[in-house]
Amino acid sequence: MAVLEIQTGDVPILRQKAKPVKHVDDNVLRLIEDMFETMAAACGIGLAAPQIGVPKRIIVADISQHFPDCPPVALINPLITEASGEELGEEGCLSLPGLRGIVRRASSVTVHALLPNGEEAELSGNHLMARVLQHEIDHLNGILFIDLLKPEDQILLEQEEAKEASN
Repeated sequence: MAVLEIQTGDVPILRQKAKPVKHVDDNVLRLIEDMFETMAAACGIGLAAPQIGVPKRIIVADISQHFPDCPPVALINPLITEASGEELGEEGCLSLPGLRGIVRRASSVTVHALLPNGEEAELSGNHLMARVLQHEIDHLNGILFIDLLKPEDQILLEQEEAKEASN
């Protein structure tokens, strides 16, 4: 396993649509292992293959630090098939270090994907997991969280930062 370089800033691969994975092979499995290691080294909770310079539709997520009963997941060719509810939440991104913002997302999603063992699966996530899945799948479509920011939602983040500064 290896820690790979995370693409940051205004690099073209972050704005391109990733290509579907046709076959799950040893190269894909090795890439997934490297993605988990890279994400952990960067203290992240999600990572998409384009963020490490690989234009493939692969994401990994691990929110077990916040929710120990939620195991890490790797999804190949993920597609959101259902989304419901709406909530605001603060997001950052390993590819945009130092930037944070309030993003409006579905509070619950269902994703269809291939698992590393090659089996098709449906995965449902709520709240934080739903947010991570949406954020990472957006990366596969060349969308960054900053593209989703609305000025009226950012007031909440500014109020929270002002509150923390006064304490």
